[in-house]
Amino acid sequence: MRFLRWLLRVDVPTPVRSTAEIEAEAAQNYRWNFLFNLLDNSSFAFGFSFINVSTILPLFIGKLTDNPLFIGLLAVIAQAGWLLPQLFTAHAVERLPRKKPVVVNLGLFLERLPYWVLALSPLLAVRSPRLALIVFFVSFAWLIFGAGIVATAWQDMIARMFTVQRRGRYFGTANFAGTLLAMVSAGIIAYLFEHVAFPVNFFIMFLLAALFIGLSWIFLALVREPAQRSETPALSQRDYLRRLPLIIRHDHNFRNFLLARMVLGLGGIGSGFITIAALQRWQVGDATVAQYNFVLVIGQALGSLAFGFLADHIGHKFNFLFGILTGFVAYLIAWLIPDPQWYPLVFFLQGLSGSAFIVSGMMLVLEFCVPERRPTYIGLANTISGIVGFIAPMLGTALVGLGYGWVFASSACAYLLGGLLLLIWVREPRRVGVGVVPLA
Repeated sequence: MRFLRWLLRVDVPTPVRSTAEIEAEAAQNYRWNFLFNLLDNSSFAFGFSFINVSTILPLFIGKLTDNPLFIGLLAVIAQAGWLLPQLFTAHAVERLPRKKPVVVNLGLFLERLPYWVLALSPLLAVRSPRLALIVFFVSFAWLIFGAGIVATAWQDMIARMFTVQRRGRYFGTANFAGTLLAMVSAGIIAYLFEHVAFPVNFFIMFLLAALFIGLSWIFLALVREPAQRSETPALSQRDYLRRLPLIIRHDHNFRNFLLARMVLGLGGIGSGFITIAALQRWQVGDATVAQYNFVLVIGQALGSLAFGFLADHIGHKFNFLFGILTGFVAYLIAWLIPDPQWYPLVFFLQGLSGSAFIVSGMMLVLEFCVPERRPTYIGLANTISGIVGFIAPMLGTALVGLGYGWVFASSACAYLLGGLLLLIWVREPRRVGVGVVPLA
C-alpha cells in the first residue's frame, strides 16, 4: 500500500484551486500538452494498428483455430475489457489530486508491459497453437483490462488539460494523425503478408506494436497536468456504489443517454465477424484482409479530422449520430449484399463510425456533469456499456450458427434503435447545461 501511494503521488502536497485557475493553467500549457498528447496518441494508434481487433487479430486467431468461440472471446475482451473496470475506479480517481501518476506510473505495469508478452504468442504458433492461443488471450486480456483500470484517470486528465471548446479539436487532430500513421502501418502489414511467412509476419507486427506503444508512454509522461486537491469526501466502495442510483434518478438527460448507449452496445454483436465471414465464405487471402485494414484506416482518418472540427462548433451529439448512421449502413450492406466486392465499403463505413465513437462518443460524456463528478459519469457510462459489450459478442457467437446474415442484421437493428433513442431522447448537454447531483 505504501508503494502504491508513492507510485500515485498521493502524499505530495497540492493546493486547492478554482475551476478558473485550472483552466488558466491549462491555457498556459495548451501548446505543450497538445504536442505531447498528439505524439502519444499518434504513436499509440500506429502501434495498435498492428493488432487491429477488426482485421489483424481475427486473422491471427483464424490461423490457430476454426472455432468461432475464440472470435467471440476476442470481441468480448476488446469491447468489455476496457469499459467494465471504469466505474470501480471512479471514486478513487475523483479523490486523487493528480491523475497523471495513475495513467503513467500504474499504466506502465497494467497496460504497456503486456504488449511484450503478446509479441511472444506468434513464436509459439508452429509447435503449439493451443499454447499460442493461451499466451495471446492472457496477454491481450491483461493489456485491455489494464487499460480499462487507468482509463477513467486518463479521460479526466484530458478533460483538465483541454477545455470544452478545444477537446474536439485535439481529439480530431490526434486521431487523424494516428490514423495517417496507421495508413503507413497498413502498407507495412500488406508487405509482411506478401513477403514474410506465418508466424514470423505476425511476430514482427506484434513487436512493432509493443515498440511504438512503449514510445507513446514516453510522450505521455511529458504532459503537464493541472493538479488540484480534491474536496470529495471519502466513501467506502460499497457506500459509493449504493449512491450511484441518485444520478440515474435525478439526471434525466444522462439517464436517457445511458439507455441509448446500452442499445448501441448491442451493435457489437457483429464485431469481429465481418473479417471471419470473408475468410470462411469466400476464402479471401491475407493480402485481401490487409486491403480491408487499409480501407478501414482511411475511414478513420477522414472521420477523425471532420468530427474533431464539427465537435467544437456544433457539439458531439451530431457527430455521434452520424457515426451511428454509418455503422448502421455498414452492417446493412454486410447483411443484405453478401458479396466480397462490397466489403471495402463496409470497412470504410466502419472506420467512419469508429472515429465518431472515439471523438464524440467518449467526449460527450464529459459534458453531462461538473468537473468534480467527471470520473463518476465516465465510469457509469463506460461500465454500463461494458456490461452490454460483454453480452453482445456472445450473442453474436450464438447467432453464427444460424448464419452471418443474422449476426449483421442484429447489429444493424441495434444501431438503428440506439440512434433513434439518442436523437429523440437526449438533448445536447452543451446547450442545456449540467445538473449537480450530490453523492454525499
